[in-house]
Amino acid sequence: MTARQLPITRAILRLTAPFMLLPLGACNWVVMSPAGDVAVQQRDLILISTMLMLLIIIPVMALTVFFAWKYREKAKAQDYDPDWDHSTSLELLIWSAPLLIIIALGAVTWSSTHLLDPYRPIERVDKTRKIDPAAKRLQVEVVAMDWKWMFIYPELGIATVNELAAPVDQPIEFKITSSSIMNSFFVPALAGQIYAMPGMQTTLHAIANRPGTFDGFSANYSGAGFSHMRFKFHAMDQAGFAQWVAKVKASGTTLDRAAYVKLEQPSEKVPPMYFGGVEPRLFHAALNMCAQPGKKCMDAVMMTDMRGGAGKESARDTQGLRHDGTIDVGGYAPVEPGMKGEIAQPAGMTPAAKRTPAAQGNQAPGQKDADGHHGH
Repeated sequence: MTARQLPITRAILRLTAPFMLLPLGACNWVVMSPAGDVAVQQRDLILISTMLMLLIIIPVMALTVFFAWKYREKAKAQDYDPDWDHSTSLELLIWSAPLLIIIALGAVTWSSTHLLDPYRPIERVDKTRKIDPAAKRLQVEVVAMDWKWMFIYPELGIATVNELAAPVDQPIEFKITSSSIMNSFFVPALAGQIYAMPGMQTTLHAIANRPGTFDGFSANYSGAGFSHMRFKFHAMDQAGFAQWVAKVKASGTTLDRAAYVKLEQPSEKVPPMYFGGVEPRLFHAALNMCAQPGKKCMDAVMMTDMRGGAGKESARDTQGLRHDGTIDVGGYAPVEPGMKGEIAQPAGMTPAAKRTPAAQGNQAPGQKDADGHHGH
């Protein structure tokens, strides 16, 4: 009974297989059809590398089938020689073709690595237009949070959460960092991905060549809310971008350190947020992990270390030196993971200035904490 059903099952599969591929027709291959010149060059690099590799893969696959068919047992091939062991001509062909392809791939990779370096300012609008050296670049400061993206436009004095916009054909310079753990900033239609790391700044140069709305997301797993760590990138003409900036400024809210610390706490599925004003040097504080009141900036700590330290009295000056993500100074209580669109609210903690180092859990060596334990 089962043996008779097998041919029918195979026939059904053959008939339905094309229909199973229909859902793929709705897929958006944005990497193969990008909207920015940098992403276009990266797309071309993928195609060139693939074609070079196929120069070996296709002949090898074809010859495998050909030899299996020609020298099958029933064929009785006249030139079959089981004792053959060497051919200089074949050896030259077998080794020279892959070697030439590897050389070509190496040359393409070396040149592309330098030309498409994310830290290198882009030099053209597209393949037919060069960028005027005096052209203004749009500055965007990016902070990866748990689990949302913050964008600060320092020259425009505005900021957004989970929404990014830029004019078409204007170079963009992204300065990227993270507030907690490593993430990866990626807008496939615009340029390749680049990592966002706490206490460090990475740079990405890009440009959009056509209007549209494109997806951006984190390409590096970063915890429970990773799947929803997405945003929209709007490429607009100059008039549309000016209207968007006006809409953000009309929000009437200001992104200061208190608002930043609230946003810094874990929250998922946060809708786009607009801030019509931004506290000066907020990105510097985020980069140096000192946005929370009382925290010492990492660049200041490193400068002190470079100069040989701050003297013996600094042994007891440990307030604000915790940069492990723990909020111990005027902080905010985090929201439980999974809370949709909710931002952390103040926890009513005692201000740091009214607490001793022992009460903060960072007592100096020899000092006892509230439980009578000595500091180390």
